[in-house]
Amino acid sequence: MLLVTSRETKRWLIPKGWPMKGKKPHKAAAQEAEEEAGVKGEIGNTPLGHYDYWKRRAAHFDLCRVKVYPLEVSKQLKSWREKGQRKAQWFEVEEAAHQVLEPALAELIRSLPAHVQPAAPAE
Repeated sequence: MLLVTSRETKRWLIPKGWPMKGKKPHKAAAQEAEEEAGVKGEIGNTPLGHYDYWKRRAAHFDLCRVKVYPLEVSKQLKSWREKGQRKAQWFEVEEAAHQVLEPALAELIRSLPAHVQPAAPAE
């Protein structure tokens, strides 16, 4: 499981972003994964679920809902848009669940193995 740090608080989370005009939500999620974590791959078009979090603004907080789409990573870039602003790190599923603050995100992470197809054996 790949996590990235937030730019301001440096806490661990998944790549995420705002809706993009003219892009389907799962395509926007794939773009955010590339920009924030430097990964490309096959994105699912159905969310695994969602979680809510409080987004810090200058003078207040906004409640945001994040839909989580699965991305099967096929390529990890050496350089990407936000590389100097965030850390990206691979974790085992249970460790990733312990690293994030939002309980609903931790549960989604723990549910990942049930959604992942095992790789076909090499011939």
